[in-house]
Amino acid sequence: MQPTIVLVHGAFANSFSFAPLQAELGLLGHRSVAVDLPGHGFQATYTHAYQAPQDPEGLAAAPGSIKGVTLADNVAHLVGILERAKRNGPVILVAHSRGGITVTAAANARPDLIDRLVYVSAWCPVRLDVGDYYAEPEMATVDPAAFASALTGNPAELGLLRVNFRTADPDSLTAFKAAFFADGTDEEFLTFLNTFQPDESLDVGGPADRAQAATWGRIPKTYIRLADDTSLPTALQDRLIREGNELTPDNPYDVHTLEGSHLKWLADPAPAARVLGGLATPPAPSAGA
Repeated sequence: MQPTIVLVHGAFANSFSFAPLQAELGLLGHRSVAVDLPGHGFQATYTHAYQAPQDPEGLAAAPGSIKGVTLADNVAHLVGILERAKRNGPVILVAHSRGGITVTAAANARPDLIDRLVYVSAWCPVRLDVGDYYAEPEMATVDPAAFASALTGNPAELGLLRVNFRTADPDSLTAFKAAFFADGTDEEFLTFLNTFQPDESLDVGGPADRAQAATWGRIPKTYIRLADDTSLPTALQDRLIREGNELTPDNPYDVHTLEGSHLKWLADPAPAARVLGGLATPPAPSAGA
């Protein structure tokens, strides 16, 4: 039966970012579904203060629909989609970036709904919580303070993380491009930036949401490394792969590497579509079978 490829976005993103990839997958003959996690896509909050001319004070204080959304909410939503997809055959669950946290927790909860996990430069915490990895040597090249000028409002008061992606501040834009899409043109970068939404939830999970050998560990899994990613450096990607393999040595990652930054694979999706298509295509029967 034809697999369904289920795509889960990262932070501040939504299903819209997968449109070019889905088009390429469709032209290769593969079925896919792009997920909007709770508070994302058409559930996101875009206030008048976010429009031009912007109202900085209003933007810093406006409530957001993603307030209170937890990782458990994300998992419950994703499991509902996986249950529907599984009725039609095998499911290949693909995560990008922060989406890996939700996918990992969903695999812990319902491994029976997933036939293969695919992480594309995505978080799959094994030994540490996500926040703790930022203090590790593999993340030493990442400077979260570089985005400070674009942060808006007090996360503790808003109950969410808000970033002004429509800023015209050159330092913020330079930092965004360097982190996410250094190998794209300025036009490609700004186009992608305008697909981002300003709000993201605060819950990135805890120890119980790390990969579990008894559940997550029994699902075949693939890691697609992004060789030029600076927001999730290859050193950290390789550490996550290594820790996952150590957790389940009898079920190691199938590893692929694509050239490009954190977002390049979505703007130029043909190479990734070929890899995903290969995973979705069963091997041809051997002669005499």
